[in-house]
Amino acid sequence: MKKAVMATLLFSSVLTACTAAQVRNEDVSAVSPHAALNISDSRAMYIFSLARIHLLEGDLDGALTLVLAAIEADPKGSYLQTAAATIYSRMNRYQDALDACERAIKLDPQSAEPHILAGSILSGMKRDKEAALHYKRAIELEPTREELYLQLAVVYVKQFEYEEAVKTLKELLKAVPDSAMGNYYLGKTYDQMKLSKEAIGYYRKAIEQKPDFEQALIDMAISQETQGLYDDAITTYRQILEVNPLNYNVVHHLVQLYIQQQRLEDALELLTKIKHSGGSNLDVQRKIGLINLELERYDDAIAEFTDILATDPDEHQVRFYLATAYEESEENEKAIAEFSKIPRDTAGYVDAQIHIAYLYKDGGEPGRGLEILNSLTASYPDKVEVYVNLAGYYDSLGKPEEGLKTLIAVENRFPSDPRLQFRIGVLYDKLGKKEASIARMKKVLALVPDDAQALNFLGYTYAELGINLDQALQYLTKAVALRPDDGFIVDSLGWVYYKLKRYDDAIDQLEKALTLVDDDATITAHLADVYYAKSDIRKALSLYRKALKLDPERKDVAERIKKIRAEIDER
Repeated sequence: MKKAVMATLLFSSVLTACTAAQVRNEDVSAVSPHAALNISDSRAMYIFSLARIHLLEGDLDGALTLVLAAIEADPKGSYLQTAAATIYSRMNRYQDALDACERAIKLDPQSAEPHILAGSILSGMKRDKEAALHYKRAIELEPTREELYLQLAVVYVKQFEYEEAVKTLKELLKAVPDSAMGNYYLGKTYDQMKLSKEAIGYYRKAIEQKPDFEQALIDMAISQETQGLYDDAITTYRQILEVNPLNYNVVHHLVQLYIQQQRLEDALELLTKIKHSGGSNLDVQRKIGLINLELERYDDAIAEFTDILATDPDEHQVRFYLATAYEESEENEKAIAEFSKIPRDTAGYVDAQIHIAYLYKDGGEPGRGLEILNSLTASYPDKVEVYVNLAGYYDSLGKPEEGLKTLIAVENRFPSDPRLQFRIGVLYDKLGKKEASIARMKKVLALVPDDAQALNFLGYTYAELGINLDQALQYLTKAVALRPDDGFIVDSLGWVYYKLKRYDDAIDQLEKALTLVDDDATITAHLADVYYAKSDIRKALSLYRKALKLDPERKDVAERIKKIRAEIDER
């Protein structure tokens, strides 16, 4: 008896989903190329054709009534049972659908279609083990039908049976060697197994077979990021955009990757292209503005933020950025005006007021700034950052003792806040109370053991005092591990190596620190000190001169230069 699979041509199957990937079920419902319709009863055929019309009109009840009538006319028609199962599944009558599938299978054991439909329904019901049995039987009946392997692999992945999924997909590649989808889903499965290297290999194979396979390119790029292959990921994302320049999800992902890699010019170029291509939105403009702000192109940043606010004046975060751009470009009055527009009931209000206070100080009106900060302490008594900033303000006015009094007075309100303890420690240090400063920094570490700034402060303080150098080395090694790109922390590690007379290690760290912060007089002088200790007088002199040029007020550096010149003259 020939296979009768008209049902799957006429009716769609249940949509199946899984965490690893989704296989399009229109593939599952496609007619087998080997199938043909064999209808012995003309009345059944007529009724079935009427059912098709009702189904096309969305009348499931009418279609089901007619299909059941057709079954009465031709009770041995397997295809009719499969059609009934399809309608039941669309009506969410899943058990009835499964019963109809079982009847279809008994009537025609060699038909794959009822097994496929049953597998799809069972998978949707999360009865995946049963679904797998039906898909495996369907594969036995039609071993070159690609989508059956894919559906079975999906079922295995849903059950976290990754090895079985891999085995199934490799069997597919044996049966259909040129299956791009097989290679793609192998890549997805290996991704689920967190085997990114293997995943990338199979994505590449899928792309070789189907060069415009956009989703495979996207997933490969994501895996490359996971592996830390950022340049490869960027190349892949750009390859996608060559094919589909309007894939804005990829564009935004590439922009984020550029920003993460500090390739700000590349990010800006890409965002500008989006803007000019008509794909711009407020998020694109916001990023353009922020990158220009980071690149110190303040006029461009101001223009972008102003444009956004013309469209949406309630974008208060953007207004904060605009005010910051004015502040950085030393247009203080405009900065104050924009910060002042940020409403009291928004998250940025307190920060805006703090900025205004410092702007008044910079403009020669420290009293107005102090009024603002004191007002904030009255309005926001539970915000520790208000007190910390007030203390810092006093410090900036040359009154660290007033700042310290401010924080000590509210310390009991914030017993577990490391920011308060850190600032108290800094102010004790300013006042020359080293032991009290060290004690506060230890409190910070008791609260936050991985606070890189506290570790750095303690380690550098010990190094400067020439005490506890082994402990200082431990603190600073940990701090650098936490913040490897912070040139000042790297400098501290180099300085403790110098104090330990490990000069080569000191040079390694201080040279690195100078690549991270190339315009700091203290780091430059530290490196000069190490070379001087190694008797490399000329190198030391060159670095001391550079340090003095960076900070002409460094009298200690000027004295060292004078001393070295005298030593050279004596020779």
